[in-house]
Amino acid sequence: MSYLRRISTRTLIVVVTAVLAVAAGGAAIAVAAGGSGPTPQAKPLDQAIQDALSAKPADGVTARIAFTNTLFPSGTLVGQAGSALMSGASGRLWLAGDGRGRIELQSDAGDVQIVWDTKQISIYDASSNTVYRADLPQSSTSGGSAGDAGAPPTLAEIDKFLSDLGAHWAISEAQPTDVAGQPAYSVSVSPKHDGGLLGSLQLAWDAVHGVPLRIGIYAQGSSSPVLELAVTDISYGLVSTADVAVAPPSGAKVVDLSSGSSPDQGSSTPAVTGLDAVKAAAGFPVVAPDSLVGLPRKDVRLIGGKTVIALYGQGLGGIVLVERKAEASATAGMLSSLPTVSLDGLSAHELATPLGTALEWQSAGTSYVLAGSLPSAAAESAARAVK
Repeated sequence: MSYLRRISTRTLIVVVTAVLAVAAGGAAIAVAAGGSGPTPQAKPLDQAIQDALSAKPADGVTARIAFTNTLFPSGTLVGQAGSALMSGASGRLWLAGDGRGRIELQSDAGDVQIVWDTKQISIYDASSNTVYRADLPQSSTSGGSAGDAGAPPTLAEIDKFLSDLGAHWAISEAQPTDVAGQPAYSVSVSPKHDGGLLGSLQLAWDAVHGVPLRIGIYAQGSSSPVLELAVTDISYGLVSTADVAVAPPSGAKVVDLSSGSSPDQGSSTPAVTGLDAVKAAAGFPVVAPDSLVGLPRKDVRLIGGKTVIALYGQGLGGIVLVERKAEASATAGMLSSLPTVSLDGLSAHELATPLGTALEWQSAGTSYVLAGSLPSAAAESAARAVK
């Protein structure tokens, strides 16, 4: 937590966006509108899913892609020439059969190279000549592909999964389509309630190879995705080591984001729960109203002896309020490079996106960060109730 407070807004946004891109690229996911290529026969969703999970794994994937990102306000994070991760770009994707992969995004501001294997991810941003590195979570079982040898789930197991998912999400049928000339099925899921500003998630996969081919994240009321990774051409076959093992320039600045790089002191301290107990133990003024913009307070706790987290509402439509003792030396916070808004006399830095809003400010010896999937006006109203 303390390390996140010290990194720049640019670093934070680059890494978060890269994670989204790799989550897509790591599964060879891409997005594209259906064209005039062949489409598969109609099938029930559970059968289409089982067929995809039963397909023979591809030896590798090579694709040309276009990454679109309209999540962050233009010019407010990195000036006129932003990173390809934040402003969008075209590029290529390689995915080897052993889990190694690379995404190359090209733009006038400089290329971005995202390289990963089963243990680590490396993001090189040429616009700042910086490498961001982080260790990836490891499975408790030895051998990265041990689970791959298991049998695919049965229709009954898939039906139970869809039933459980359907309790909170509206799920469409499998729609026959084509993506980049490949016959595919697409499905859309949208929150039934407490979804905040999220409209839907859309996914498509190759009907023959079972490889995901479409992902898009849509805000409420929008017909265009906020984030999109689009394939314009895709092929299957062996991928060489040279395509997925690309080193950054030797003179690049390196930022280590691994969990062990700067742990919080006292992070193993048990959490203190309950507002009265948290106020008594925090050592700084704690403010946690009973409700914020109509959302009731669900939980408040002191974590690691330093950080108070209060949760309001539930699901994706909830609000998270993070409080810490304000630094004596006016250290800039995570959002300090963003535009300011007035909170009835206090200035707060604000990041407003189609999917949510984050605000950061200080008041009476406490530093606050409020975030949620809600419009900026609602987030500002909630912040005024806190200050």
